[in-house]
Amino acid sequence: MKSPIPLPPFFAVLLVLMAGALQAQSPLDAYVQQGLHSNLLLQQKHLGLEKAQYSLKAASSLFMPSVGLSGTYTHGQGGRTIAIPVGDMLNPVYATLNQLTESQHFPQIENVEQSFFPRHFYDVRMRTSMPLLNTSLQHNRSIRQEQLQLQEWEVKIYERELILHIKQAYWGYLSALEAVRIWESALELVQKNLAVNESLLRNGSGLPASVLRAQSELEGVKAQLLEAQNKAHTAQRYFNFLLNRDQTSAIEAVERPDERLEKIPQLLLQAEGEEGGSREELQQLRTGERLQSSLLRLSQQQGVPTVGAFLDLGLQAENMAYTKQAPYFLMGLSLDMPLFSGFRNRYEVRQARLDLKSSQLQLDHTRQQLQLAARTARNELATAYQHQAAARQRLIAATSYFRLLERGYAEGTYSLIEFIDARNQLTSAQLQQSITTYQVLSALAQYERQTAHTTQHP
Repeated sequence: MKSPIPLPPFFAVLLVLMAGALQAQSPLDAYVQQGLHSNLLLQQKHLGLEKAQYSLKAASSLFMPSVGLSGTYTHGQGGRTIAIPVGDMLNPVYATLNQLTESQHFPQIENVEQSFFPRHFYDVRMRTSMPLLNTSLQHNRSIRQEQLQLQEWEVKIYERELILHIKQAYWGYLSALEAVRIWESALELVQKNLAVNESLLRNGSGLPASVLRAQSELEGVKAQLLEAQNKAHTAQRYFNFLLNRDQTSAIEAVERPDERLEKIPQLLLQAEGEEGGSREELQQLRTGERLQSSLLRLSQQQGVPTVGAFLDLGLQAENMAYTKQAPYFLMGLSLDMPLFSGFRNRYEVRQARLDLKSSQLQLDHTRQQLQLAARTARNELATAYQHQAAARQRLIAATSYFRLLERGYAEGTYSLIEFIDARNQLTSAQLQQSITTYQVLSALAQYERQTAHTTQHP
């Protein structure tokens, strides 16, 4: 058996670094990257971005010369004619010349009638044209550039939103799984309690009411477990829908929420980025403001003349013949300068100024909205974190209380009602602690979205 070929040191180091990066990446981060590559709506946004890129290239191509080939063939007969009296003018001269030369070298000719229609006339030409001065083309290219930038910001905005939905859907799925686990644990307890009460009844030391109460508790827990399982299936389908996967695909649920919760106190103390000043929405509105400025300049320069040049190289002749006179060239300049258009341009300039003012007001309004949203998200994160801490303490107390009641109930010290109440308190505390934990993580995702300093950069 051949020994494996040793890898060069550089490649060995590269493989080690790649393996470490893959291990360091959490399942949620991997799902986020997968969603950014496979989400259907995001793919549509990228198609719109690609169309905007081609639109900019088309606007830039207008500055280059354009070459086209065209040809015409015309033939006609009848209609109006022009009488040319060449016979009346030349026949007396020819007669005099014949007398002087005593010969018939100069015959008599007839008058000519020329039709307006050409006969078998063709004209084939290749025209090259190029703009020399056209401010509209320059502003059009600037407008296309701003529109491309708008589309890029729109893609980034949706990427941020998609990251938020993926994170919240993932935490929602883990929360639903935790609820299923809690109700399964509760189901084991009530099943065990029912078995104990049935055994006591068979031995003559129990009461039928205790058995009925235990059975009632068992059915109630089963209903709660079924509801939790249905919620988990729904959360699974929604998460896979965001990733454009089969909705029954398995989800890797090995994320450790504690590691993310530990960073929240330090995160709340940081003021950097709290106001959301780097939000893509503001960048998009600033781009829109520049777009309105370009439209205003375009309206203000409607009176600037446009100058172009053209060159024609072609062939034209009658009877489909090619002669020495058939080739030709024609070159020239064109000038177009509007003088009066019923004050239409003046109104367009005023309208463009109003649009620019409107975009500036929208930018200020949106900035205030985003500042409010960032502060609100921070407060909600702090509140959720406090609720989670309180729920954790209640869980510790409920666990201790249940263990005490369980041991006393087994020894006959406490009643069934007290045992069931302790079990309900434990289950409620477990559910509340699980719910508040994932509410904190969902609030953290919302805070990252509103402040635009998430760990996942689109």
